[in-house]
Amino acid sequence: MAGGVGSRLYPISTPERPKQFLDLLGCGKALIRLTYERFLAVDPDAVFWVVTSAEYVHLVREIVPEIPEAQILAEPAARNTAPCIALACWKIKAGWPDANIVVTPADAYVPDIQAFASSIRTAFDFTAGSDAIVCLGINPTSPHTGYGYIHAPADPGKVVKVSEFKEKPSQEVAERYLAEGGYWWNAGIFVWNVATIERELRAHAPQICGIMDEMSASFGTAREKEELARLFPQCEKISIDYAVMEKSPNVFVLAADWEWSDLGSFEAIEKITGRDLRKSL
Repeated sequence: MAGGVGSRLYPISTPERPKQFLDLLGCGKALIRLTYERFLAVDPDAVFWVVTSAEYVHLVREIVPEIPEAQILAEPAARNTAPCIALACWKIKAGWPDANIVVTPADAYVPDIQAFASSIRTAFDFTAGSDAIVCLGINPTSPHTGYGYIHAPADPGKVVKVSEFKEKPSQEVAERYLAEGGYWWNAGIFVWNVATIERELRAHAPQICGIMDEMSASFGTAREKEELARLFPQCEKISIDYAVMEKSPNVFVLAADWEWSDLGSFEAIEKITGRDLRKSL
């Protein structure tokens, strides 16, 4: 998922070139490039799809030229993550009906690539032959108020049933989560197979599914772009968390103990890189 505008990092991140297309870590590579390379370590033969805004397609092609243009999906309007994910999954379903899928933001920081790859493979093994949704939970290192939390009695490396999703907490509540344990940051990384996500979306987001069904009749035809522009903006604007995760009885969490950040603030970037990007403004 690469459609956000990175507004919290303005004016470094701008609507013309948001943070996923920037080298925020000073390593010579944009964040979406790092994400692509991180997933090559999971499976070098994986099929990659990018869902982004129509005005960012040229940036995806510039930074990750290995991804075929047909697998760069251009949203004609921003409708949050549930329609974004549904579009990609319906496209994947058309060509790979038995696919195992991982959904991820394009702009996260994960330095330990091998530990990350191991976690994703564990999640794939769990979802390949089941009706489970697996989300990645990050071991919290501070009482952070900017992340959603997952409550589950998990240990790193284990997949367990989610007890409850928690919204971004107050400082006091975040401190309690950290003290009690059993709470994990929600990284927004989800693993499932095609049949599972289709069934869950039909159960909990039927309006979106109806539009996807109508749109899919044009896939691979000259009408596809026109139908996408006509139908996609009609989708309910809702996140996958609200649409499915908080409603489904089949959600599990894989607790991870590798370092992760959404790089959502100047302070987060400075903590990792030692550079205060605001001083360069």
